[in-house]
Amino acid sequence: MPNFCAAPNCTRKSTQSDLAFFRFPRDPTRCQKWVENCRRADLEDKTPDQLNKHYRLCAKHFETSMICRTSPYRTVLRDNAIPTIFDLTSHLNNPHSRHRKRIKELSEDEIRTLKQKKIDETSEQEPKHKEINNSNAQNPSAEEVGEEQDEDILPLTLEEKENKEYLKSLFEILILMGKQNIPLDGHETDEIPEGLFTPDNFQALLECRINSGEEVLRKRFETTAVNTLFCSKTQQKQMLEICESCIREETLREVRDSHFFSIITDDVVDIAGEEHLPVLVRFVDEAHNLREEFVGFLPYEADAEILAVKFHTTITEKWGLNMEYCRGQAYIVSSGFSSKMKVVASRLLEKYPQAIYTLCSSCALNMWLAKSVPVMGVSVALGTIEEVCSFFHRSPQLLLELENVISLLFQNNEEGKELKEICHSQWTGRHDAFEILVDLLQALVLCLDGINSDTNVRWNNCIAGRAFVLCSAVTDFDFIVTIVVLKNVLSFTRAFGKNLQGQTSDVFFAASSLTAVLHSLNEVMENIEVYHEFWFEEATNLATKLDIQMKLPGKFRRAQHSNLESQLTSESYYKETLSVPTVEHIIQELKDIFSEQHLKALKCLSLVSVMGQLKFNTSEEHHADMYRSDLPNPDTLSAELHCWRIKWKHRGKDIELPSTIYEALHLPDIKFFPNVYALLKVLCILPVMKVENERYENGRRLKAYLRNTLTDQRSSNLALLNINFDIKHDLDLMVDTYIKLYTSKSELPTDNSETIENT
Repeated sequence: MPNFCAAPNCTRKSTQSDLAFFRFPRDPTRCQKWVENCRRADLEDKTPDQLNKHYRLCAKHFETSMICRTSPYRTVLRDNAIPTIFDLTSHLNNPHSRHRKRIKELSEDEIRTLKQKKIDETSEQEPKHKEINNSNAQNPSAEEVGEEQDEDILPLTLEEKENKEYLKSLFEILILMGKQNIPLDGHETDEIPEGLFTPDNFQALLECRINSGEEVLRKRFETTAVNTLFCSKTQQKQMLEICESCIREETLREVRDSHFFSIITDDVVDIAGEEHLPVLVRFVDEAHNLREEFVGFLPYEADAEILAVKFHTTITEKWGLNMEYCRGQAYIVSSGFSSKMKVVASRLLEKYPQAIYTLCSSCALNMWLAKSVPVMGVSVALGTIEEVCSFFHRSPQLLLELENVISLLFQNNEEGKELKEICHSQWTGRHDAFEILVDLLQALVLCLDGINSDTNVRWNNCIAGRAFVLCSAVTDFDFIVTIVVLKNVLSFTRAFGKNLQGQTSDVFFAASSLTAVLHSLNEVMENIEVYHEFWFEEATNLATKLDIQMKLPGKFRRAQHSNLESQLTSESYYKETLSVPTVEHIIQELKDIFSEQHLKALKCLSLVSVMGQLKFNTSEEHHADMYRSDLPNPDTLSAELHCWRIKWKHRGKDIELPSTIYEALHLPDIKFFPNVYALLKVLCILPVMKVENERYENGRRLKAYLRNTLTDQRSSNLALLNINFDIKHDLDLMVDTYIKLYTSKSELPTDNSETIENT
């Protein structure tokens, strides 16, 4: 559907040129200036939301300095852009003309001033135009071409139309493959018997559509040389990059419209042999839904400072997001990467103090803390736990085998039934994962041992071999001590972390309980000798129960043999290398992640469901100071909060307090409280807040894509298409972008360097 320019005496529309069209801003002040400059009387009674949704201005009405072209397929306005270039007098030369756009009446002085201004501009620019026309007669610029097209739009030739339809078919196939997670390549070359040719998946789908009667593809196929690829790898890559950019831009446009956002990264993943960081952006859309959308992969850098620079550059320059509006950042990474991502977080905080560093709601606090512990034994243990869980989820038969062992051990009592239910879930991501593992460990060892030594040969060699490796890993004393220490240390943060992933009121009260959690952990640190003694005794008892020999890691034993004076015991070794650094790290991480700003933000949540319990105190205004610049009318905040409290204090018996921010944002009269409304929208996007609707949490889709796609078949382009399969796409825009970037002819160029055998 084309966009029409709302400016008076402007007849441009988006389908007739490459001009960018811009929505009216939602900000009331800026929107009013746009309307005033347009001088359209019929727009004055419309709200900023209505104008933003239904009206556009083309790029011709903005000074060049107000427009940013960060890429060939995206043009954006600066945040303070105001349209200033308008034709308000040409209709006066023809008073009988009919205008759909009612222009506000101009006074005689205004008309005289405008005409004189136009005459002056024309006389000043005439010499310049002559010079430009002489120098660019053979090579006109894109802007001049656009102007010529506005005056006299040339219809497409038959050849150009056929080429656009052909390109559209190619894009349709690429989008289909991305959504269905079909790799572009087919069989590996060494898998195909000599003398046979098997086309890749893209080529095969092309031929299928040709055989189904698609005339445009058939005609192009017949005129292409027999030994030339119908669509080369280079062209496929170019088109995929355009698909990825256009799909991402659809999401980012909504993010810019919503103003404020937060950035989240998931754990580093392998894509085609290279490490990448998946990046998600969180924002509140027009329908007041909190959304977490995947926007792409960022190549990972080993150097933390370089990574921080590239991270910032990609988000701001390549993707065009204004980090001044970033209100939160969260990073879910394993221990090998956590220290580097903390550098990224600190660098962003230096530039943007309101981009609060927080926990992510999709990751349990205890697991996040465990992943960040800088102890190699902890990293190894966490990897082993994930592999064990993944092993038993490979098939229902393996889970059934584990259930049978649990039934024998627990005699079908309540604990046994609960453990069997837990085994079917992704229990490694729970707050109490280490408690579950300790309770389940004996059953896991017996089951893995039974699979490995099964005399009836029920399991193939691959499963039996994997069971042997995992059984050896979980029966190592170092693993036993590690999980017991983690279980005991993280028991102090379990309830606190569970509340952070609960209802809004739970999150609010969790912020108030952090002091008690830190006090308990500091007490543990002060008495670490006593606490570690109990933990080590528990570990040795568990090892004895499983018939596991108590021994130090081999690396340390070898070092001890070379140092005859060393009197270090197993207990003191694990105290110094595991218990002490783990407790110290967790105390420091809690202080870092729950900064003063973060806690203030969480205490603003009293605006939602805990107002009645707090007897409507006045602390919200003090905590909301950090967001004062984000409010539309900060001077009236105090009075508005008073009205907000009165509204709920004197509510009817059948009216309940909203229990979540989502419910508060959907209240019918929320717009009567503009400051509260703005504050809730900002609080909502903090990564620590839970996404109410799973449909809008693309982190799950990301994990599904990674789980279901072989490492060597992963593609950053196709991943975005697959994960964002429900985002609308504009095929015409993709085709026009491709023609603009990669060909100036009406016919698609072919890459003769890539050929296939003449079969």
